[in-house]
Amino acid sequence: MKYHIEKNSVQETLIIPLFARKKCSELYPHLYQDTTAKSLVDSLDYDFTEVEKKSNSVLHRFGFLEIAMRQRNLAIEVKDYLATHPKASVVNLGCGLDTTGRTCDNGQCHIYNMDLPDVIALRNELLPAGEREENIGCDLKDVSWFDKIPCENGVVFFAAGVFYYFETTQVKTLFLAMAKKFKGGKLVFDSANRKALKMMLKTWIKDAGIKDVGAYFSVNDEGQEISSWDKDLQVSTKGYMQGYCNLKEYGIKGIPLFLSKLGDGSFGMKIVCIEIKIL
Repeated sequence: MKYHIEKNSVQETLIIPLFARKKCSELYPHLYQDTTAKSLVDSLDYDFTEVEKKSNSVLHRFGFLEIAMRQRNLAIEVKDYLATHPKASVVNLGCGLDTTGRTCDNGQCHIYNMDLPDVIALRNELLPAGEREENIGCDLKDVSWFDKIPCENGVVFFAAGVFYYFETTQVKTLFLAMAKKFKGGKLVFDSANRKALKMMLKTWIKDAGIKDVGAYFSVNDEGQEISSWDKDLQVSTKGYMQGYCNLKEYGIKGIPLFLSKLGDGSFGMKIVCIEIKIL
């Protein structure tokens, strides 16, 4: 029996990104693979007709490429940390139905998937926690969840498409608290500048009820802006679309390649890595 998803529900907001990751795997298998997304989509009782129609447009296909690159690059950074901290805690902030933590599993680390309680309730139904894995319901802005994350063997946090929904002051408060608690840890996430955030407002961010992007988190110079918050935050960035590989070598050309250059350039799309100094 297939799991039924109601229209206009919190559950629906989670399965659309899931569908997108499935499409990523189909369109760009040489760049990204998410077999779990495909099997989950196939197991759901939901009419994908409309989203399937939209998925044929050039812009939607580029959107799928964006997602593929984001998930791929975040995984690269997590695995890089695990190379020197094999037993670390791997924490997926705002996880939804994403399984990037499992993709990075080295057989020794411990995976923590964190999101709002109603999101975790659905995740527990569709993606029950596996060995060395835990699904935790919480509000990321309430840092009491820190106590649930062991950090004696290191900790690496990653967030995909999450902080755009936070106000800048909320992000700063969270990062400063993390800098105090998780010495030697690493935080990786995607970011964009104010121009890109305004573009997002015209599309998917408006569904979150955000009307004025002014207060929301965007950065033009991540290294300078975030580093100024705390001397213990060492910040580095790479281009979101082309910072980790040459897309031409993977057969990406024409409009998608042009939009990739535009994204990394004019819209400041980046993967941000913050390493927290050890005193």
